[in-house]
Amino acid sequence: MKIPFNVLDRQFFKYQDEYEKKAIEVLRSGWYVLGKEVSEFEKEFAEYTESKYAIGVDNGLNALVLTFRALEIGDGDEVLVQGNTYIASVMGISMNGATPVFIEPDQHYNMDIDRIEEKINSKTKAILVTHLYGQASNMDKIVDLCKKYDLYLVEDCAQSHGANFNSKRTGSFGIGCFSFYPSKNLGCFGDGGAITTSDEKIAQRLKTLRNYGSEKRYHNEVVGYNSRLDEIQAGLLRVKLSHLDELTNEREDIANKYLDSIDNPKIKLPKLLEKATNVWHLFVVEVEDRENFQKYMNEMEIGTVIHYPIPPHLSEAYKYLGYKKGDFPITEKYAETIISLPLYIGMTDEEIEYVIKAVNSY
Repeated sequence: MKIPFNVLDRQFFKYQDEYEKKAIEVLRSGWYVLGKEVSEFEKEFAEYTESKYAIGVDNGLNALVLTFRALEIGDGDEVLVQGNTYIASVMGISMNGATPVFIEPDQHYNMDIDRIEEKINSKTKAILVTHLYGQASNMDKIVDLCKKYDLYLVEDCAQSHGANFNSKRTGSFGIGCFSFYPSKNLGCFGDGGAITTSDEKIAQRLKTLRNYGSEKRYHNEVVGYNSRLDEIQAGLLRVKLSHLDELTNEREDIANKYLDSIDNPKIKLPKLLEKATNVWHLFVVEVEDRENFQKYMNEMEIGTVIHYPIPPHLSEAYKYLGYKKGDFPITEKYAETIISLPLYIGMTDEEIEYVIKAVNSY
């Protein structure tokens, strides 16, 4: 049996009639940028994330870039960010001229809350939390630290659509930055993103920045961006958002089958954080001899992906920061041992059982 790492078209076929109806509706409307679909999606997504405002943008990276720009964080400023995140999180900081300061992750792959305070200084302006792989971060202490030191709280929610910590949605603790890349839990059919906030002034600033720095056409208040979510993607996202809880339940069912049935001392399963929910964007395991394991899985025709083999502090892009191997040993250990198993909408029981048997037989 051949099982790819991810299959995107099954979730399309699941709601095919709705998607196609919406696409035709938008195409026939004659309005394709910043129209009814975007404004309605923004209202619906704000409500879903328990925020007052949502601002649709063109992708998750620009959600971060615009957020730090709106917060006026730049040259000479520092932002705390976990070391094992996807590099886009870090780029959102550095593209504004600010300096990323890396924090080691905890056993749940999210920011270690006990390592944050020691890195805060007079240059620190914000904490960027990534709810990695779909599990909400431990937010209580992070919120308290932001209040104590008067720091902005920004959340990278690219992988955590609908996840909760202590019954509160990710993206509602601070300013939430979302990606709607097709493989995300709430993925569109191209590129897309959004920013959530309950601060009216920040929301207005973000709306201005995403549209050439203009609130009124040809009246440019600042140098802005062309970073808008388009109508057809917004319309399709509205369809998917209406089914997101159902899709999340399906991902949880697959993950629970893995957790209940994978039993191999060579494979370390993900740990669940108390008070947090996991929407299982990825099912990540740790394997000491990962290269051999991935080779074995390839022979079994099961797709796997490494998230992420090169941590940002060791990438060529951030060589200028002067870090070397060994500076963040936990981050580096994860980069050397983590591998993701197939988990996607429409995955059959037969496919799930085949993956479980293969993993247990390794």
